[in-house]
Amino acid sequence: MKNSSRLNNMLALLIFILFAFGNQEAGAQSTPISGRWEATVNINNVVIPFRLDIAGKGNKITGTLFNGEQTQTTTSAVLSKGSLTLNFEHYLTKIVATFANGRLKGRVEGRFQRDKYIADYPFEAKRYTAPAPEDIANVPSIDGLWEIPYESAKGEKAWRLIIRQKGAELTASILRVDGDTGALTGTYRDGRFLVSHFDASRPLVFEIRPDPDGSLSLRQEGAYAARSNLKAYRPETARAKGLPLPADFSTHTTVRDPKEVFKFSFPDLNGKLVSNTDERFRNKVVIAVVTGTWCPNCHDEARYLVELYQNYHAKGLEIIALDFEEPEQQDELTRVRAFVNKYGVEYPYLIAGAPAEMWEKVPQGVNLNTWPATFFIGRDGLVKKIHAGFAAPASGIYHQQLRDEFVSTIEKLLSEDVAVNTRMIEKNIE
Repeated sequence: MKNSSRLNNMLALLIFILFAFGNQEAGAQSTPISGRWEATVNINNVVIPFRLDIAGKGNKITGTLFNGEQTQTTTSAVLSKGSLTLNFEHYLTKIVATFANGRLKGRVEGRFQRDKYIADYPFEAKRYTAPAPEDIANVPSIDGLWEIPYESAKGEKAWRLIIRQKGAELTASILRVDGDTGALTGTYRDGRFLVSHFDASRPLVFEIRPDPDGSLSLRQEGAYAARSNLKAYRPETARAKGLPLPADFSTHTTVRDPKEVFKFSFPDLNGKLVSNTDERFRNKVVIAVVTGTWCPNCHDEARYLVELYQNYHAKGLEIIALDFEEPEQQDELTRVRAFVNKYGVEYPYLIAGAPAEMWEKVPQGVNLNTWPATFFIGRDGLVKKIHAGFAAPASGIYHQQLRDEFVSTIEKLLSEDVAVNTRMIEKNIE
């Protein structure tokens, strides 16, 4: 009887625990948070709209930001008692909001690209509702390639503007020597196209107005907007006007001495010193990328470098990241570790110093002023090519050209060096 009573007590306790846990889980999952949201971030009274999708229940939540074909997902997320936190740790950014009356309201917190302060901007979101079918008459066609006269501190004289249009819907991106703005998406209304972008960084909104002379007037606002309004011309019009060409990504940065071995020696994330003289780099083709996890274009490139590493590592390719982080980020390397984990980076990330130290730490580069900058190094240790910046998928044909260039350069270096080594071996045998 005594054992039976004890067993009954244990069963009663187990039922109570299961009941309580079930209620807790039900409460955690009762908040209808999943679905598509029309979100905005307000930066200095400039409202920047973006799409946010939330999936999951309880503490198993995932947030996804959409910008054209590219997405950015959370590294972690928490929903507790109506309070939602969406973490993008690889950008040191998070969205903190409260769910009430069918809306999300809160803040976007974190460090945006190159800012020296911690960002803290109002955030709001409402449930997405499909727009009613609307027949917008006389939508002007601005699809295709444009050029924007602009003198930048990096020596550029013009930028590229890539536009993909389908009726009243538009996707646009400005391509600079560093890389592009990411995909800005939106629609045509009241004589203008209004497009915007937010991927946990690069919050921007553009107003694009077609002008009677066939040019475009651009007004941009946000964290990284140009200081003045811009004009865009078709390339043939720009040539007719005698306007300068945009920068050449393959010649913008050069090397001081083509006969000098490219040298590096910096600690990895675990503090282990990695140098170009290490055995792993002997007789290998190496891509050395000057990068920083504060740089959105470097995030774009990392995704592609991971793909290249998977495809060519077994054939003799090594990749090394020379990473430059703000001084306050170098102690714990929180963002770098999240970045590496997020994109599945398998090649070494070396902590080379602060961004201001790049010229000291990479002295072989001439006119080295883009983030990222990609050095292609042959098996002899010499720099064969340097590509400035990174044109992401938002850059359309320029992204495809970059992919073709990177692949052809890698395959040429691998095949040429293998052929040279084969001839050397045959000569020694003779």
